[in-house]
Amino acid sequence: MSHHEIERRTILQIAAGLAAGTVVAGRARADAAKPKPTGKAGDFDFLTGEWKIRNRMIDEGEWIEFDGEATVFAILNGTVSVEELRIPARKFSGMGLRMLDPAQKLWADYWVNSASGVLTPPPGWGSFVDGAGYWDGDDVENEKPIIVRGAWDQITSKSCRWYQAVSRDDGKTWDQSWIMQWTRA
Repeated sequence: MSHHEIERRTILQIAAGLAAGTVVAGRARADAAKPKPTGKAGDFDFLTGEWKIRNRMIDEGEWIEFDGEATVFAILNGTVSVEELRIPARKFSGMGLRMLDPAQKLWADYWVNSASGVLTPPPGWGSFVDGAGYWDGDDVENEKPIIVRGAWDQITSKSCRWYQAVSRDDGKTWDQSWIMQWTRA
């Protein structure tokens, strides 16, 4: 590993350690289907490494496409996954931080936008079942409650997909708003 890579990994590990102290097990919604308690160390090992990402997202009502890249580390014996996402064309970067609550057997999924530098609370809580993982979190849109879902599926050794969907009717229907096709670099 180069000096720059070691420095980046150290910074990511410190950030994950600091955030780990803030995790309190919770649920996305008391009235929605609860995630299954299947989480275990190593669930995100498939994501470790270097990635090229083809993004497709809704921006002002239109689907747009752009490329990105990510570096992902598994730390603390596979109980934390730290993702550094870079999207040069949009001058954007951020960090996905996924931490296992071993007592609850659920993963917390946080986001840190480089523009703000703080964890976006609350996290989505979820786990993997039958090769796909779903993380639901509450949010507000136009002063109305919504559920925001992040999902990992189509997982192979060389690729995977992440997508985000929003439900405005308490989980009855979902509208996808962002799709990321990940391919190993």
